[in-house]
Formats: sequence, C-alpha cells, structure tokens
Amino acid sequence: MKEKSEHNKLYDHITGVILAGGASKRYGKNKAFLKIGSARLIDSILQEMKTIFKLIILITNEKKKYEYLKIPMFEDLVKGLGPLGGIYTGLMSMPDQAGFFVACDMPFINRQLVRYMVDIKGNHRAVVPSVADKIEPLHAIYFQSCLKPIRHLIDSKRYQVRLFYDYIPVRYVKEDEIRKFCCPSKAFLNINTPDEFAKIQFLINA
Repeated sequence: MKEKSEHNKLYDHITGVILAGGASKRYGKNKAFLKIGSARLIDSILQEMKTIFKLIILITNEKKKYEYLKIPMFEDLVKGLGPLGGIYTGLMSMPDQAGFFVACDMPFINRQLVRYMVDIKGNHRAVVPSVADKIEPLHAIYFQSCLKPIRHLIDSKRYQVRLFYDYIPVRYVKEDEIRKFCCPSKAFLNINTPDEFAKIQFLINA
C-alpha cells in the first residue's frame, strides 16, 4: 500500500508549468487546441500534469482562450523571446523554488519519468533529458536560481535555452534511464508541422 500511495502522491514542493506559446509559425495555428482523439492537446496535458503536481500554472499571452482550464495563468514578462521567455516568466511567477516545465505540444508525457526526474533533482539547478546528444529543454525541471543566468542571456539578446546550462549544475537524464519508463523516441515527440501531427495521431491509434 505504501508503494502505491507514493506512486500516486501529488508533489506539493514543485510547480507544474505548461508553456502555451500561441500561434506557431511552422504549424500556422495554435497547437494547444489540436485534438488528439476526442480531447484537445492542452486538456490532455493538463489532466496528466494533475496526476503529478498539486499546483499547475500556464504561461500564455492568450489568457482569455484558456480561462476554461481554471488554473493560474501568466503572460510573458518579456514578450517575443520564445521558450526562454516562457521559462523566465514561469520561474518568476511560481511560488515554489523548482518547476517542471513542459511544452503544450508534447502529448506523450510519461508520469513515471517525470516523477523520476523530480526525485533525482538533488542539488542540481536543472534536470534535463538527453538522448543521443539531443537535449529536451521543454521537458525539464528548473530552479529559480536559474533566473540570474537566464536574465543575463536576455540582456545579451541570446535566446537559446541551452546556453544558460553552462552557468548551472545540470543533471542530464540519459537514454538508459529514460528507457526504464518509456521509449525516448516517443516520450519527447512534439508537434511542429501537420505531418508530425499526423504521425502522432497514427501512434495513438495504432
């Protein structure tokens, strides 16, 4: 019974942060409202996050569209920076020292993997999946102590998320660790184009 309760517990010391950037230049419309089966992508991600975190916030510049979710929402403090701006806003807005950040277009969140990432965070300032030298910065844990190096990047007009990793201790989650919970090639799939959306639909219906 203890193992089951630990498996189902809601983390109350780390915030779940969903980044919903709005219209995608590559896709041509807001990906959060694409339907996977009968559910909107944003709805599915939120429901999965609710099985892991007690508090979930949404970073969006289109708050009116997401009011129905009934969760705290925050607009980018510095607009036009892409994912880095979303992470910066999330870190500034959340009440906890750490947050798990995920993009709104990643339909295969694996709760066991996310829980593992939370449990191994230790004294690191970020926990980031890394598969075949490719990192997943929008399926990662960041601490508020990342704010200073992120602000430095913003002031320097350098907006790649991974650039601030050079200034903090990062715990990379390797492929062999990820495979204990899920298939890496599926876990981090995101939707950038209609072709990728069709591929994801096929995987779900297969």
